[in-house]
Amino acid sequence: MTISLVPRPSSLVEGTGSFALDARTRVVAPEALDGEAALLQAALRPSTGLPLKDADLADRAIVLGLAADLRASEYRLEVTVDGVVVQGGDAAGVFHGIQTLLQLLPAESYRRARVEGVAWTLPAVTIVDAPKFGWRGAMLDVARHFMPKHDVLRFIDLMAMHKLSVLHWHLTEDQGWRIEIDKYPRLTEVASWRKNSQVGAGPDATFDNRPHGGFYTKADIREVVAYASARHIQVVPEIDVPGHSQAAIAAYPELGLDPSKQLDVYPAWGIIHDVLNMEQSTVDFYKDVFDEILDLFPSPIIGVGGDECPRDAWKADARTQEIMRERGFTDEAELQTWFIGELDAHITAKGRRIYGWDEILEGEISESAIVASWRGMTGAVTAAKRGHDVVACPDDQVYLDYRQSTDPDEPIPVSIPLTVADVYAFEPVPAQLTADEAAHVLGGQGNIWTEHMDSPRTVDYLVFPRLCALAEAVWTEGDRDFAEFEPRLEAHLARLDAIGVEYRKASGPLPWQMRPGVPGRPSTREERAAFIAELVANIAE
Repeated sequence: MTISLVPRPSSLVEGTGSFALDARTRVVAPEALDGEAALLQAALRPSTGLPLKDADLADRAIVLGLAADLRASEYRLEVTVDGVVVQGGDAAGVFHGIQTLLQLLPAESYRRARVEGVAWTLPAVTIVDAPKFGWRGAMLDVARHFMPKHDVLRFIDLMAMHKLSVLHWHLTEDQGWRIEIDKYPRLTEVASWRKNSQVGAGPDATFDNRPHGGFYTKADIREVVAYASARHIQVVPEIDVPGHSQAAIAAYPELGLDPSKQLDVYPAWGIIHDVLNMEQSTVDFYKDVFDEILDLFPSPIIGVGGDECPRDAWKADARTQEIMRERGFTDEAELQTWFIGELDAHITAKGRRIYGWDEILEGEISESAIVASWRGMTGAVTAAKRGHDVVACPDDQVYLDYRQSTDPDEPIPVSIPLTVADVYAFEPVPAQLTADEAAHVLGGQGNIWTEHMDSPRTVDYLVFPRLCALAEAVWTEGDRDFAEFEPRLEAHLARLDAIGVEYRKASGPLPWQMRPGVPGRPSTREERAAFIAELVANIAE
């Protein structure tokens, strides 16, 4: 039996024989690992139909435990003909070991309904494994297109399956505000909905004339955070300021440069020139917002954005120029530095750390501030050399909204093409850093901007299987070889099929993943029937 795991473990030694799950199989775990045991049982019972009951001690068992010789997040998985032992340096390590155990079973084990006629056997093997980086992340933008709670939970499950550890949750934008704030109810009453949305990019873009919106209640947020925590994923929220803020200004015009001007929640994409004013009252407004954010999210890291804030409106505004003179500023860039600095001090005083895009390096930030390097790797180098912790997420390597090929049938032909191989080659640590500087690189993440992803199905298409490649880039120590990864990925796709992920196939988008009017898309009843017949024939082969 060929063992194909994604991400690839540090050490794998195949044994002899296999262990079969049957009605006698029990799950043995100490109280400290009750949650992990319950997740294992919940994962396997629907497809296998086996009871997998709890036991304090049993023969032919799956035994979960903690081991003092393992580090945090490290695990050891041993399968013999007599049973299974999963040990971790902590609960997270045990959880990662369980994810590997699930991949050792037939792909059908991931189905959420009973599967008949499958032998539920695990090959004898010893695996010892640990992550390369602590920050193994995905940034999910739910502001451009709202993703309902159940779909966020599904996305967290997919992250956990691939041993990712951080969900960077982008909650606010010009195009929508997605989180309930008690003190400022208009942020959800007004700012969470826009009248229509841009469709496509460039000069041919149109608008759909269809309202779009939604938001998460505080109960929703707490559920998402708890769900992620049970799967050892940290949720890092982001409230993006002082740019990308038109939705908030639409709800509270006093936050803008002209309080008499009523703006709409913005329907188009791109960089918007209506930015926050630099009054102390605006900083106080956002301090109130962040106080409620801190109450909802236990994460020690809180995102403040800080990216793509145009300064021309500040330059042209008489009141802003007066503020600059009052504060002794000579350049508009100092306004943003001041604004981020005020929030930084407020959040740091409450025991948290701010996390911002690499534009925050253009001014002074606290030593504890974390930088997300998105404009290539320059920000990662600069931040690490200045002594700041860094998360690498360069747009030219891990922006998962970018098109996947130059083929004309790509449904969303945005920016440069990034193939699975391109993402697999991602290295979060810049080569020019010293060992001490490199220690500031916490890890990496893929960024999923949803301007052109109006449904979870579209997210599936653009994110997978590239996220599988990213997962290995941030998990696996040592050299990586894409030629060795490809066959493992091909086997892994059967697991994605079982879960129902509508990933992009290597041959290109399927007809229902293409845009209307794209050459090759079946448009008549006869063409669709012929396509389905060909598809069925290929599957049969």
